[in-house]
Amino acid sequence: MEKTEIQRLKKSLQYLESKQREFKKQQDNDTRSIESIIKYLKKDMIQQFNLTDYDSLIKQQIKDTDVFIVHVKYMIESIFSNSI
Repeated sequence: MEKTEIQRLKKSLQYLESKQREFKKQQDNDTRSIESIIKYLKKDMIQQFNLTDYDSLIKQQIKDTDVFIVHVKYMIESIFSNSI
């Protein structure tokens, strides 16, 4: 993955993290729209950055957003660190 793609992945991850925090704060309110955004973001990140090429188990982790975020951070730090 090229350096610019890694930077875009990091930005996407930051946005996903912000939406996850917003979702957690809004537990009492209607959170369907935030949930939809989060679901779309995770799927889009997997497709746009071909994350399954680097880890075939990433699709299994898509259900739990917190685990997904941690795993993508780990991928950036371990797999893509040489490209940064």
